Amino acid sequence: MKKFSSLLVVLLLMLASFTAGVEYQRGDVDQNGQVGISDVTCLIDYLLNGTWPDEPVSPDEHEYVDLGLPSGTLWATCNVGANVPEEYGYYLAWGETEPKEEYDWTTYKWCNGSKSTLTKYCSYSDFGYNGYTDDKTELDPEDDAAYVHWGSSWRMPTYSQLIELYDNCTKTWTTLNGVNGSLLTGPNGNTIFLPAAGTRHDGILGGEGLAADYWSRTHGNGAGAYLMCIFSDDVSWFNYERYYGFTVRPVRVSQN
Repeated sequence: MKKFSSLLVVLLLMLASFTAGVEYQRGDVDQNGQVGISDVTCLIDYLLNGTWPDEPVSPDEHEYVDLGLPSGTLWATCNVGANVPEEYGYYLAWGETEPKEEYDWTTYKWCNGSKSTLTKYCSYSDFGYNGYTDDKTELDPEDDAAYVHWGSSWRMPTYSQLIELYDNCTKTWTTLNGVNGSLLTGPNGNTIFLPAAGTRHDGILGGEGLAADYWSRTHGNGAGAYLMCIFSDDVSWFNYERYYGFTVRPVRVSQN
């Protein structure tokens, strides 16, 4: 019986490949990273109903906007972890790539429990674990949430890119599908919407609907990293403690 089942799976995989004109490596028809009963289900559904699983979207295929900025920087239309512009997406500590329940120094990846025990991205020995320092001024790709989640065409913005965005765009505090945020209109008339997601720390969400807070990939002085906070009537620039959970809006990396 086991041998018959295996032969049936192989036969179905081959038949579907010929019928659809598509080859699926190792029989992973539903493209979930493994071969199993769900692949057989997809094949049977195709044979009976003619429906075929959609091709997966490449991690590099995300929408972006040319705002006409002096540097030519292209800005994504959504936050990391979001599917539409008004969704908050992931709250991330600086240099971390996954959301979590608690945001404090004891859970921060790049320290040993306090802001004076940094183990990466540290320029001052007073903040480094056993006096540790390095020469890193920006996040490595493997610690960059945009790069990790969206692919090599994307990075978190630098501090200077955030400043350029704010200085060259017209800001309008508005609501998109019931979500407060800042609509930024570039010199060429194109726009992006930054939802006011606020921040997470110590398991608490604060400032939701009041502040559009966005990390840069540039680390600051001491145990901080640079952050842009847009409010309804103002903007603030912070060298903020890295353990806080803020949102990330990626920028497109030039492919030239």
